[in-house]
Amino acid sequence: MYRYDRYDTQLVTERVSQFRDQVARRLDGSLSEEQFRPLRLLNGLYLQLHAYMLRVAIPYGTLSSAQMRMLAHIARRYDRGYGHFTTRQNIQFNWTRLEEAPDILADLAKVEMHAIQTSGNTIRNTTADPFAGVAADEIEDPRITCEIIRQWSTLHPEFSFLPRKFKIAVTGAPDDRAAVKVHDIGLILRRNEAGETGYEVMVGGGQGRTPMIAKTIRDFLPSDHLLSYLEAILRVYNLAGRRDNKYKARIKILVHETGIDRFRDQVEAEWAALRKTGPDVDPAEAARIAAFFAPPAYDTVDSTGYRAMLFEDQAFADWVRTNVAPHKREGYAIASISLKPECAPPGDATADQMDAVADLAERFSLDEIRVTHEQNLVLPHVRQSDLYELWQGLRAHGLATANIGLIGDIIACPGLDYCGLATARSIPVAQRISRLFASLERQHDIGELRLKISGCINACGHHHVGHIGILGVDRKGEEVYQITLGGRADENAAIGKIIGPAFASEEVVDAVETIVRTYIGLRRDGERFVDTYERVGQKPFKEALYDAD
Repeated sequence: MYRYDRYDTQLVTERVSQFRDQVARRLDGSLSEEQFRPLRLLNGLYLQLHAYMLRVAIPYGTLSSAQMRMLAHIARRYDRGYGHFTTRQNIQFNWTRLEEAPDILADLAKVEMHAIQTSGNTIRNTTADPFAGVAADEIEDPRITCEIIRQWSTLHPEFSFLPRKFKIAVTGAPDDRAAVKVHDIGLILRRNEAGETGYEVMVGGGQGRTPMIAKTIRDFLPSDHLLSYLEAILRVYNLAGRRDNKYKARIKILVHETGIDRFRDQVEAEWAALRKTGPDVDPAEAARIAAFFAPPAYDTVDSTGYRAMLFEDQAFADWVRTNVAPHKREGYAIASISLKPECAPPGDATADQMDAVADLAERFSLDEIRVTHEQNLVLPHVRQSDLYELWQGLRAHGLATANIGLIGDIIACPGLDYCGLATARSIPVAQRISRLFASLERQHDIGELRLKISGCINACGHHHVGHIGILGVDRKGEEVYQITLGGRADENAAIGKIIGPAFASEEVVDAVETIVRTYIGLRRDGERFVDTYERVGQKPFKEALYDAD
């Protein structure tokens, strides 16, 4: 993983000092809240319903054990003993005291972490496939690209005040685990006929009030010219994006209203004017960055004992079935850690659990941890022969739930329990659904089913791309929940369609049960929920939900 150089260290250290002074001036009244707001947002500090929330950047979702232990320390020392991992591969602390925020940033700086550009109308944390560098189906490690983008975009003078926030995602595999098609810019690593590596560039995706799937603006961009092409896109957006209406300020609206062909022409013209004849990044610097992501020294592994335990312990076998993925190195595996135990707030981890994950990563995963956009964790370098012992260690800390990709693996935003923008609660609905489907045997029988919940139209819970999506809204003082079906965030990304009128809070969980039962009655052998829905359409689900009324 990447390590700070002296420039990174100086930038982060100076930012802590600057923010400490800004906080002091806010506390003594020299700065009003209106004056302080843009300053705190540039440092990832939000004012929520009950307290300040600090959002900490985890670039492309990669952490060391030392960094995870620091997050545990912050949760224990400055918060209420837990943190919330987000759909941007970041972590949020929901009970931050303003006077202590600079101390948190100072502690983060000790382990090469910060909160810069986790909010505001800037280029946010660039996200990646959580299996980056180890996935069996990968063309190239996308984290190298993400790190180059991070260094280029951090405090970029031209893109620090964009019309609206801007999100980029990168994947290096044909199976999209980074949801690139619902980002402002999505990058897919490709190889051309000559075997050269480059990118399919997609633009104009996003969720929120007006969900859209990104469109391909370039089928193949040579990797040497990535930054200049991104700059061309952002320049066109910065000049033409709307600033008079925040609901129409995202690049997806500009692309939609301009049309992808005309938008492409504008970007290509801008790119022709600014691109260099040589590569955008000095080859020596590109090689230096890439070296941080070189594969570790793997051992030769005997997996005989692991295969025997699959037959001897059914609970372990169930966990392997859902939570373990193939690794590009023989004898190794990728182990996912579910942060979705029964009835717990999705994505939350206690300080003790974070410490436990750090210890287990040190023992079993070459000191590396990943955060997924689905609010879970990943240990990317586990010997198959260590999986049973790892599973036992996870189980001792409530982290061995075997539900990755199943209906219990719910994505949910903090909702009205914390967020000042929310119009309805998300966490209690997620907890009730989790309780209804608590049986892992039943979850495994249902199979892959992605359920996602948002507490407002901003869609931080990614409900638009859930196989089952739930949106909480306020209707004359009552919390009601709108259901969409058929969304997906993979390489075949689609926006879910509203099934019908919204359900009251006390009805929504029963509605989910009805949808699942309808699917079970319609599915063919081996057919996932989303496959059945795409085959039969909305009608049978709509009839099951509403005709009884």
